[in-house]
Amino acid sequence: QVQLVESGGGLVQAGGSLRLSCAASGSIFRFAFMDWSRQSSGKQRELVALITGGSTTNYADSVKGRFTISRDNAKNTVYLQMNSLNPDDTAVYYCHARDGANHYWGQGTQVTVSS
Repeated sequence: QVQLVESGGGLVQAGGSLRLSCAASGSIFRFAFMDWSRQSSGKQRELVALITGGSTTNYADSVKGRFTISRDNAKNTVYLQMNSLNPDDTAVYYCHARDGANHYWGQGTQVTVSS
């Protein structure tokens, strides 16, 4: 059973930066892609950024130019660098990985951006 553990969330002022980490319990080579999504109170979960096994990336329009997803295969970790944060980025951020028909989710990490 694969486990994904997120870390790096917290409270930051508008304009600040955070880096989220998603550490997998095994090799991330098995995953066709990994992604970060977020969910804020009263809203549907939103896909924020995705990275494929070949390191192709894709971003939601709302974060393009501000967020960067990357992966370190040696550390079995995917990162989400978040810059120029604003209060609309406040949410619980979740890491997700897909291996064929299997989906794996982390427990989530809270990001709060104060104005």
